[in-house]
Parts: sequence; structure tokens; C-alpha cells
Amino acid sequence: MKKKKTPLILNKEMLLKIFKQEQRPLGFNDLQIIFGLQKQDKKTLKALLKGVVKEGVIVRLKNGRYGIPQEMNLVAGTLWCTRSGNGFVMPDRESERDIFIPSRYIRDAFHGDKVVARVEHSVRGRKEGKIIKVTARKIKNIVGFVKTDMNMFFLTPEDERISHHFAINNPLGKELKDGDLAAARITRFPEGGNGPECEIVKVFHGLSTMESIIQFVEYKHNLPLRFKKGVENQAQNTDVKTPLEDRLDLRSTQHVTIDGEFAKDFDDAVFVEKERNGYTLYVSIADVSHYVEKDSPLDIEAYERGTSIYFPGKVLPMLPKALSNVICSLNPNEDRFTLTAVMHFNTNGDITETSFHKSIIRSVARLTYRKVEDALLGKDKKAKKEIKDVLPMVEDMASLASLLALKRDQRGSLDFDLPEPEVITNIEGGIKEILRSERLFSHRLIEEFMIAANEAVARFLSDRKAPAVYRIHEPPEIEKLKDLERLLATLSVGYKSTGKGIKALKSILDSVRGKDYEFLINRVLLRSMKQARYSPLNKGHFGLASDCYLHFTSPIRRYPDLMCHRALKSVLDNSPAPYRDEKELEKAAHHLSDRERTVMEAERELEDRIRVLFMRDRINEVYEGIITHITSYGFYVELFDVFVEGIVLLSEIHDDYFLFQEEKYRLIGRRTRKIYRIGDRIKIRVVLADVEKNLLRFALT
Repeated sequence: MKKKKTPLILNKEMLLKIFKQEQRPLGFNDLQIIFGLQKQDKKTLKALLKGVVKEGVIVRLKNGRYGIPQEMNLVAGTLWCTRSGNGFVMPDRESERDIFIPSRYIRDAFHGDKVVARVEHSVRGRKEGKIIKVTARKIKNIVGFVKTDMNMFFLTPEDERISHHFAINNPLGKELKDGDLAAARITRFPEGGNGPECEIVKVFHGLSTMESIIQFVEYKHNLPLRFKKGVENQAQNTDVKTPLEDRLDLRSTQHVTIDGEFAKDFDDAVFVEKERNGYTLYVSIADVSHYVEKDSPLDIEAYERGTSIYFPGKVLPMLPKALSNVICSLNPNEDRFTLTAVMHFNTNGDITETSFHKSIIRSVARLTYRKVEDALLGKDKKAKKEIKDVLPMVEDMASLASLLALKRDQRGSLDFDLPEPEVITNIEGGIKEILRSERLFSHRLIEEFMIAANEAVARFLSDRKAPAVYRIHEPPEIEKLKDLERLLATLSVGYKSTGKGIKALKSILDSVRGKDYEFLINRVLLRSMKQARYSPLNKGHFGLASDCYLHFTSPIRRYPDLMCHRALKSVLDNSPAPYRDEKELEKAAHHLSDRERTVMEAERELEDRIRVLFMRDRINEVYEGIITHITSYGFYVELFDVFVEGIVLLSEIHDDYFLFQEEKYRLIGRRTRKIYRIGDRIKIRVVLADVEKNLLRFALT
């Protein structure tokens, strides 16, 4: 009997090994000969090549051959465009620096696309290049303004970072008019000399409500709106039995959750025991990994989303609500599987011992930040009475949190005080007020415990060399800090530094506390720093003055935390690491950092447009504010009474010409010598609030 030939097992590692050995670009036929492939193996090789090209590990050249990007002066990464038309390629490889791409070399690539760029030269140490290939498209939808030309309809993207105009395939007859704001599905990307095309899916007849603005932002940022049917089914059919197995039973402890008033997904609970020599802190986090198996449909969907998205009155969750709000949520008086970090602290707030456990808890109370604040600091008798059963423990929590905050302060951790806009709605769902959200002591209490747990788990995994995704924050560039120093000099802010680096920056924050421009300095300093991101390499967290940090505490709403849980459980169970492939970790870190940036952009844009909508009914009203930013064409003013920011255009100031002195952060009148500088108080009148174009303009009173 003739033996059936076993198909050849091909993988990425084998492929890369061949390319490194051959030291030259290889075609499909070359690889077929080298591997000795039979006819039935060709499909396997084609699929493998398609996958590694999409990842950017190998590049397909114009002549059909394949090669390793680094060997050909090529870099694979994500294109991030600016409103000026230029862009940057953020490399997939951790060790490579961003590449500047002038607008003329972006070609047919869009903001967010996965691309391959060729490095052409370096200018003052900065690499410059051109896009030579798009390997994966990020956007599927586009929003913009309808334009008509010679009886043809086009969509001009509202996002200035996308310069192409899209031909509209379905003008919807009389429904579509010149100037309409619409959302469309992209049906063809620009390539081979053909322009991009799209089909209209929704016309926005004005952004006059929060609901319409949210819908607009969802389309614009290509946010995931619904879960696939298979994913929802898997979530609905999740086995919710909770046998003890090998778990530490903590159901007799007084674990509590402390969250916002309207929170529905509770993924962290805390408990503190005061002892003779200090405190023991239990931070118990929902064991999402028990229900979401790696590479299952649920897991793949959660990875693609990367994070939950929170809008006023609406959430786009990372996991279906059956899991995020019910099965995994640490709801009061219900048994829940958790992972617990147990940390022992002495009376000075030094950590003396840690341990980690698969556990089961039963939260005894669902507390809110305001209730805890009123009971602890407000001495509110009603609030005290409502939480009387756990009040002694909550008071111990407050004492421990104060110790931990002091320890972080001493090591130089930066504590930015950047209030978020809080939208207050009326009964009809309209906007009643936009206030600066108050940062309470109860917020800081939970922050301290979460930071302590994140650090403890990070050190535990790092010491055991367990592959994980770390949360890193690199030191700021010297040039950025020089700009900050010039600003401080302009504002006459004196500060005393007790050391170099982070302690000098911390002294700046301390020196402006309570001043009119405290928020301004906090924001400028934050912008001077690099953005925190995810990485398979532990590079420390500059802002927290931490040498080892990751995200452990929010697996319901952040995928990196779910990865951390899997890594931690593999160490506790002495089982194989779930993420052993360094390339897999690096790819995940890049993807999750990209998702975080996209969501932050969407949330920020939503906030901006809601503020403009709120001011639309306040045209000609007068407010006082502070100048927060100076440009060659005007200056931005943030109001005191309402948490909004708008621009005063120089073209609207008719009594003088103004000289822009960038290095001094000011504008000075040529004739009147009138000066407008950053940090100045000023009175303005609201003159324009255009939600569709996201414009808020002020005029001087």
C-alpha cells in the first residue's frame, strides 16, 4: 500500500531562517526549491508569505521577490499623519526610531495604514523617507463634506490628515446636497492611477445633539459598534459555575469596589487589614482570563478592539455586556473569580512582602467616589451611616493610601492635575453644564492601590523572566524641555530643583499649584513628554518614577491587562508561558498602543465637539479666561466659568498689526505695543460655534 506523503510543516521561524542564510531577496520558486516543496505544499507557503508580508516581517518587492526590510533599508510600521500633510512611520520593531515622511512621499497611503517605507537620508539625526508600499488599510469608513463638480459628487474628508477626494458612487438622488456632512464606506483605495471611491451610508443633517455627535465620531474613527454574532453567542453561553478549584477563598473578607456613580463594569475590589507593624493590602481583579480563552472568537474580538470606549451616556465595551457587566463584573454580594495581589507594607509605607493568588471573593459593598469622599473628608453623617459596616476599613485604606502617596512623592513621581470635562445633562438629554471634573481624595486612594498592584505584578513577572507586555514611559527629549523652560521664564515661574531629571519637573508642578495657570503648566509639561505605550521590553515608567510597571488592574476594559493575567497565571500554575514568541508580543504591543491612541483621539474629539455644541446657544455672551496657546494667526483662550477653549483670530483684531514672537510666547502690536502672552487673563465674547467644522471662535470685548 502506497504511503501518503505528510504535508510539510512551514512556519515563520523557518522562513526567516532561510532568508538570513541566503542573504538575498528570494522569489516563490527559490523558496519552493530550497524547501523541496511538493505540489500540495504550495498553498501553505503562499498563505505563510501573505501573513508575514501583512505583519511587515518580510516585504514583497515590485519584481515579485521577497526580502527582509532591514537588509534593504526598508522599515515596516504604522503611518501617523499630521494636519500639515506630513507624516511619520512608527516602526514595528522596538529598536528603530520614527521616520519622517514629507507629504510628497506619502503617495496613496492614509493616516493609520500599515506601510513599508524606504529610508532616503538623515537630517540632523532624523531619518527621512518615502512610502513604497501599503501592506494593510486601517480605515473602512470616511466622513466628510459633499462637493459637486460637473454633475459629479465627491466627498472631501473632514479629517485634514487625509488629503484625497473620494468619488461618490451612490449620490442618493435628491437627498445629497453640496456641503452636506456625510459618512461613507470606502469602496476603492487610490492605486494604479485610479482615485479613491466611496458609497454614502449616512447623511448627517447637522450635529445638533450629543447622540448625532457620538454617531459622527464613531464613523470617523472607525470604531467597532456591534459584536459579531458568534462572539455574542460565546459570551451568552459562558459557563458561570464557580467551583473553588485551587483558589484562595477570600469571601469572608470585606472587599469593596469604589467606582464612579454610573459605572457598570467593576473589575477591581480592594481590602485593607491594619496590623501592628503596618498594613496588608488586597487588590483583587476580575479573572477575565478564566472565561476568555486565548485565540477564541471572544479573545480575537477583544484584541482587535484593544480597549473599551467611554462616551457620555454610552460605552463601546471591549467584551460583550454578558461578560463585562455581569459574569466578570465584581458585583456586590456575588461570588466572583479573581486574581489577587497581596501586599504587606510597614508603617513607613515600604512594601515588605508580596504574594499572588488565583482567588474567589464576594464584594460586600459597591461604593462610589463621592460617598467615600463625603464619609472620609466631608464628615457627612448620612454618608458615614450608609457605609458604617465598612467605614473602619475604609479609614484604614485612607491612611495607607496617604502613606503610599507620600512614598511616590518622595521618589519624584509626577502627579499631573488635569481635570476632565464633566458633561451635565438635563432631563431631555441636552447639555446643561460643562464643568471641570473634581479630583477627589477617594480617586487618589484607588489610584495608589492600583499603581502599587501594577508595580508588584510587574516586578514579579520581570524577576521570573516571564514574557509580558509592559507599560513604559520614556524620558522626554531635551529640546522639548527647553521649550518648557522658555515658557516658565515667560510666566516668571521660579522653581527649585533638588536634583536632575524627574525631580526637577516635579518641582515645577509643585511651584505652580494653586495658580491661575496651574492647569496650563500641567498640560504643557505633559505635552513635552513622550506618550506612554506598551512594549515587550521593560524600560521603566518615567512619569511614575518606576523602574518596572505594567497594567494588571483592568482586564474587563483593557486587553494588555488580560495578557498580564495570562502571564501571571502561567507562572502561578508552573505552566507554559502564553506569549513565548517575542515577535507576537512586539506586534501586540504596537497594535494595542495604536488602539489606545485612536480611542484617545475619538474621546478628545467628542469632548471638543460637545463643548462647541454647548456654546452654540451662547453667541455674544461674555466670559473671562486665560490665554493657553499663542500662534502666528491668533491665540487660544480657555474659559474659567465653562470648561471650553476657543480661538481669537488676529484677523478679527482691527486696531493693529501683530508680531508673533514665538520664543517669548507672545504677540505684540506694532503700533500700540499691546501684548498678548500665554498665561494672561482676558475677557472675550463668543462669536462663532460651528459643530460640523469643530470651530469655536471668540472676539475681544
